[in-house]
Amino acid sequence: MAYSYKSAISFGLVYVPVTLHLTVRSRDIGFNMLHKDTGERIRYLKTCDSCKQPILGDDIVKGFQYEKGKYVTITDKEFEAIKSPKDKSIEIAKFVKLDEIDPIYFEKSYYVNPTGADKAFQLILEAIQSQNKVGIAKTVLGSKEQVVALRAINGNMVLYTMHFHDELAANPTKKAEEKISDAELKLAKQIIDNMTTNFNPKEFKDEYREKLESAIQTKINGRQIKAPNQKAQVAKIINLMDALKASVEGSKKNTKANTNVTRKSAKSKSKTA
Repeated sequence: MAYSYKSAISFGLVYVPVTLHLTVRSRDIGFNMLHKDTGERIRYLKTCDSCKQPILGDDIVKGFQYEKGKYVTITDKEFEAIKSPKDKSIEIAKFVKLDEIDPIYFEKSYYVNPTGADKAFQLILEAIQSQNKVGIAKTVLGSKEQVVALRAINGNMVLYTMHFHDELAANPTKKAEEKISDAELKLAKQIIDNMTTNFNPKEFKDEYREKLESAIQTKINGRQIKAPNQKAQVAKIINLMDALKASVEGSKKNTKANTNVTRKSAKSKSKTA
């Protein structure tokens, strides 16, 4: 199985070589850019200002502009040369509780698989899982240093790359200064209570992608895409209290409907069993 990075976990004096594999696969539908008149692909060529000729990948290097028009180049070998052994490994510095980490810090996630020292890997995995803790470390992935978090999920070790604190942008939105009444807050809490249930990720599907796939097939079959005859229903409630009260009633109906569906599902399962 192809991996994104090769590294090693350092846990005290325990050293485990590992590979990192992306946990998420993109299911986006890709489109090519075409010339409107000919229907042919648009090509993007890499050139430099002097030669005006296409440049191949082997002739391209990374450069840092330290003054306008002046660059210093660094090769892949030089990127590797400045890495210390510590940079190349995932050395756990501390353990924290998961709920202490704001999700805003998380970036990408990877499955961690051992390529040796399997028993040591399993020991670290089970220890983290039994303690319900997250290991925090720093490492260099590619040419970028990352703060990472290691945790156990359903018997798998997962590594999250994290943003540094100084990478987080300040919220440009001004804090609301409106005064909320106790009655309004009570109704808002009631709506939340009525809508609260267990999280099931399988409930959520990419419906727009399914419609897009259907639309593509329609065009392949030589038919035109037609917009559905649906008009957006906009509630004409201006008063906040009226809107909250109506929302409470609506959330009650949805709760009853969801409860009935859950009961029917449970009954059908028991009959099957």
